[in-house]
Amino acid sequence: MRQQAIGREIQAILGDLVGIPSAYPPGDTRAICAYAADRLRRAGYDVETAARSPGIDNVVAELGAGRPALVFNAHADTVGVGDRAAWRTDPFAATVEKGRLFGLGAGNCKASMAVQLWLAEHAARRGGPRRGRLVFTFVGDEERLGPDGLAFLRETGRVAPDILVVGAQTGNQVIAEERGVFWVRLTAHGRAAHAGAPCLGDNAILRMMRLVAALERELRPRLALRRRGRLHATMNLGTIAGGHNVNAVPSSCVVEIDRRILPEEAVADGFAEIAAFLETAGEPEGSYRVDLITGTEGFASPADGRAIAAFRRAVARVTGAPPCDPIAVGASDGRYFADMGIEILTFGPGAAADGHAANESVPLDALAPAALIQLAAIEDLLGLARPDPDAGSR
Repeated sequence: MRQQAIGREIQAILGDLVGIPSAYPPGDTRAICAYAADRLRRAGYDVETAARSPGIDNVVAELGAGRPALVFNAHADTVGVGDRAAWRTDPFAATVEKGRLFGLGAGNCKASMAVQLWLAEHAARRGGPRRGRLVFTFVGDEERLGPDGLAFLRETGRVAPDILVVGAQTGNQVIAEERGVFWVRLTAHGRAAHAGAPCLGDNAILRMMRLVAALERELRPRLALRRRGRLHATMNLGTIAGGHNVNAVPSSCVVEIDRRILPEEAVADGFAEIAAFLETAGEPEGSYRVDLITGTEGFASPADGRAIAAFRRAVARVTGAPPCDPIAVGASDGRYFADMGIEILTFGPGAAADGHAANESVPLDALAPAALIQLAAIEDLLGLARPDPDAGSR
């Protein structure tokens, strides 16, 4: 099948997906998962829709039996629209301009979802895998790092991969290692007073400044030295809120911190490290509190793993160029399987910089190569029962 024809088919699927709102909040994936489940059932898959929390549906579709289990995954939820005035087009309608498709989630992660749906249908038309199981999962709750998406499918035993391929904006290159992430909430306590007599109060914002200064002084230089190849550990103060009126001494201040950890680091150790360095600020006991909001470990698949090798060969074959090694900026749902000792990789069309922003888009000429690379990897890892009738016209 010619790349141009494949691209048109995937573009049509992506247009449908962009037109089905699934933004977080609230992260309702019922409609978009129903769309995917219907296509997969008609293609011949055994399909289950599962949910732990109302409104957050997840789809699991299987074809074949036995091992290995090659599992593809893409999240169906998106971030919110944000500033609507910043969008040049309707966020919930696929708009094509200058070779790119625009719309909310077009890149993250509905392009990967569209490619995987095409891939699922094409593999079924080819008779399914000759060995093992081919599994496609489309989930919610990814954008809030929540437990009700792929984490729920693993927890309940609905997904047990030998190889996991997570859709992401990787420029159609293979990413085989990824940092973990955890979020911390730091609350500084004080005592309210009139701003005309601040000495009668205890300013929580000033306390927070001293606490943050301790992290900047003690922890940040250490993180700058932690590297794994091109990956590095980071810390970012993402939000701050304090006080309620300009003419009052604030009695509380809250910051939230994002900490990215290397695959060999543990969430518990990273959290304990932050707590230890906060103590160097010298603030009185009980004058602040530090809480772990959520967190998951990173992963690192073996560079010589069978699946990694198959994908890298497929990249070279389809693109005609040697594969490169991009760095994962964000964290994917692959982290939920980091302790299983399986091969995990992220792969998909588009660039990470094009997601989570107004006028999100994906290049149309990246869609067909994304499908053909993954199709070649499936043929390498599982085989397909029937030959591709269109192979000669690519």
